[in-house]
Amino acid sequence: MVKATLSVVVGFLVWFVAATLGNWLLRALIPTYVTAEAGMDFTLPMLLGRLAVGFFSSLVAGYSCSWVAGRSRRPIYVLSIIMLAFFLPVHYRLLSKFPIWYHAVFLGTLVPLIILGGVLRARFQGRAANVP
Repeated sequence: MVKATLSVVVGFLVWFVAATLGNWLLRALIPTYVTAEAGMDFTLPMLLGRLAVGFFSSLVAGYSCSWVAGRSRRPIYVLSIIMLAFFLPVHYRLLSKFPIWYHAVFLGTLVPLIILGGVLRARFQGRAANVP
């Protein structure tokens, strides 16, 4: 139980660390991003960049959660539900700031990408165990 809880906490924290690092990268790569960020007035490339950061963050969060959890898959599902519950009210508050497709893509891929990150870790570990 402690290991499962720790794995969910690690996955949650890793999501936000990865998102923060990705956001810094967007700021560095897109000169007008910081200005747009202040008013949440993002261009299409900026929105796509934000989604890419979210995709990556979800994958590494699921991977990290799975890595700590070991063989148990339940913590990955718990993490995905917690993340969705966390982001639903955030996106509801931001509904008027972004196009509806942005919210649908972010929320619609959040759970599957976290689970995929966990599955990928299990597959990579399985392959590594089979290598002589």
